[in-house]
Amino acid sequence: MKPVLPLLAIASLLAGCAAQRPAHHVELNFAALNDLHGHLEATRFDQGGTAGGIDALAATLNAWRQEDPELLLVGAGDMIGASPAMSAMFADEPTIQALNLIGMRATSVGNHEFDNGRVELLRQAKGGCANSPRPDRACKLGPHEGAKFSYLAANVIDTRTNQPLFPAYRIEEVKGIKVALIGTVLKATPDLVGAAGVGGLQFIDEAQAVNRLLPELRAQGATVFMVLIHQGGHTPARYDQQYCQDLSGDIVDVVKRIDPAVRVVVSGHSHNGYLCRVDGKLVTQAERYGHMLSRISLVVDRQTGAVVDTSARNILVQPGKHAGVPEVDALLASLRARSSEELGKPVARLAQPSISRELMPNADESPLGQLVADAVLASGRKWGAQLAFTNTGGIRTHLDAGDDRIVTVANVQAVLPFANEIVVMNMSGAQIVALLEGQWGGVEADKRGVLQVSEGFTYAWDGRRPLGQRIVRESVKLNGVAIEDGASYRVAVFNFLAEGNDGFVTFRQGSNQAPTGVRDADALRSYLQRLEQDNKPAGTYGAVPRILRVKQ
Repeated sequence: MKPVLPLLAIASLLAGCAAQRPAHHVELNFAALNDLHGHLEATRFDQGGTAGGIDALAATLNAWRQEDPELLLVGAGDMIGASPAMSAMFADEPTIQALNLIGMRATSVGNHEFDNGRVELLRQAKGGCANSPRPDRACKLGPHEGAKFSYLAANVIDTRTNQPLFPAYRIEEVKGIKVALIGTVLKATPDLVGAAGVGGLQFIDEAQAVNRLLPELRAQGATVFMVLIHQGGHTPARYDQQYCQDLSGDIVDVVKRIDPAVRVVVSGHSHNGYLCRVDGKLVTQAERYGHMLSRISLVVDRQTGAVVDTSARNILVQPGKHAGVPEVDALLASLRARSSEELGKPVARLAQPSISRELMPNADESPLGQLVADAVLASGRKWGAQLAFTNTGGIRTHLDAGDDRIVTVANVQAVLPFANEIVVMNMSGAQIVALLEGQWGGVEADKRGVLQVSEGFTYAWDGRRPLGQRIVRESVKLNGVAIEDGASYRVAVFNFLAEGNDGFVTFRQGSNQAPTGVRDADALRSYLQRLEQDNKPAGTYGAVPRILRVKQ
């Protein structure tokens, strides 16, 4: 085993390297954020504890700016859209205000920025209250001033003008060096957003959109080029591993085709944390929801303007680690006060005081599990959903209404606190059966529980059979008709499951995935209201198992 250098020796070595840097070399520092999705409060981090929160982001950035006042904060899209109630109930204006306060300089657009259409996105970015398609949410906190940072979209073209909907780039001068920030979003955005949201827009190839800008940028004196792209990939490497060489996914082909003059690509969309190298380019992503920031360093030769070195670290954003920023803390406190008022509002009446998340006797389902699955299915119908699955771990408590049987927004949020987005995908009958078989496989199977299924989907399983053969194949039916291995079905699930979490990796095989922009709690609220309007409030009928145990 090689000897490990003491920490002081490592520090001395690094300091020596910095001291030996030529005088004409300068270090430029950046922090990168992606897929915030309006998460203004800390949330659960998959690897333990909580992370993020706009107050913790502000505190972290403030500490880093003490080291380098010229550090730039940049983003890779989906800052807003598919957001928790605290932001969504106010048309995501609080998130834009918060990003202004923490010094966001520029971000690419993401597909979720288009969830409410181009008119609303332009209003959110530029400010104002008129013409919002959501008058019940817009400007409820006062006049909306818009984004003080730049939304960038080099590959989103307004077909009426043949010009980018937003600026294609922004040039920043940092320590005397002109840095061009170029923003793009995945060209498949129209497949992920309702047609009304992207009407009259063309999404062109990402790499081509970047490459054609370079002569124009050089003519303006830029010598450093950074791409902010809302497109991503996957790697088994840890979020803080330097540096992976096995990045996969759509981002890889795009990066390979981007001109070598671009040395850094800040990515998003896939909600993974990674630091990778692809064809000599540094490719980063900072997971999601503000859980981490990518801290990127470029060493530039002042004499030539060339980038001579790139490096990055993914830093977990830990609440309470750094001194708070009063202005941001005050904003968050105000939002909590305002949102708590909203959260107390009534949603719908139940037929009983509570709907339980406890499993029914001799069954693998709970009354609340069925209700949530039905709500997910109802919310996905617009995208063609035929059946839905939910994970038991995502349902955190009973749906309690009290003696008056009135459910509030807060009651619903307590049941589904994770702000998962509903995703609709195609799965073959064979994949659905494989998914069901996988419920009992792996070391975590006993902890994760059996998936809850929506109305109309039924099957039986036999505990006497070996793993991988427990499903009674002929019993798997949709609306009374046996599913066919080769047929395709539209399935609605939380994005947590769509990403293969809780061990349900078969969901990753789903094709034509369509993020709906609908959050779990919003889906449940809408479904409860619909049931009451139909004079069949939730809990009217006793829950009947949809999953039959042949033998335990």
